[in-house]
Amino acid sequence: MSSTTNPDPVPSAPAFIPLEANPELMTKLIHKLGVSPALALHDVYSLTDPDMLSFIPRPALALLLVFPITAVYESSRMAEDNTIDEYRGTGSQEPVVWWKQTIRNACGMMGLLHAVSNGPARNLIEQGSILDTLLQKSIPLAPRDRSVLLEKTPEIAAAHKEAASAGDTSPPDAQDDIDLHYVCFVKGNDGALWELDGRRKGPIRRGDLPENEDMLSERALSLGILKFLEREGGDLRFSAVALAGSLD
Repeated sequence: MSSTTNPDPVPSAPAFIPLEANPELMTKLIHKLGVSPALALHDVYSLTDPDMLSFIPRPALALLLVFPITAVYESSRMAEDNTIDEYRGTGSQEPVVWWKQTIRNACGMMGLLHAVSNGPARNLIEQGSILDTLLQKSIPLAPRDRSVLLEKTPEIAAAHKEAASAGDTSPPDAQDDIDLHYVCFVKGNDGALWELDGRRKGPIRRGDLPENEDMLSERALSLGILKFLEREGGDLRFSAVALAGSLD
């Protein structure tokens, strides 16, 4: 079966406990990995109401969407992925850093890694931390080798397990099949909006953004997250969190 038809990790792959979309829990996790306390995750209660958006510190450096993998979504994904080749980018000149997901139920961790490793957030990773070490080793590697490195980094697995076990709801088993998935939107070094999803063939450039626009700007939302909502129609199983400055 091709990776376009079924991009999920194989059943025998390592598995994580699914991560709850809980900003407080996620914030503790990124801090444990080495992100500065100056950054935090925040609930996004509305994508269109300016008053609700005003509660989120700006600029928003990344936006994480949690959404259901429906038949409609899979049809759209396969149609787009059939038109592109597998990503093979490496090195410090990449506009974004991207990992292929090869760990089952790790989409929450993948989303967070993509959020904090790209754009201005990368400058707020503490030197010598778990995440700093992972990035330094990952950037020169091809995507498949990055995935192998991630699988063999026990500090990532341990931090994820601690966070996923501490949610507000009883966590599912690592071997469970979960139909909710995380995708991350960031602004790359090239000034463009990028969609980063470990189930895809690579990072996807969604369009240019003016220098003064962040992930919650009208154009960024229209190019990215709002397209999901438009395609899925009445399905309300969506939530979003933004990476931005801490309120503490």
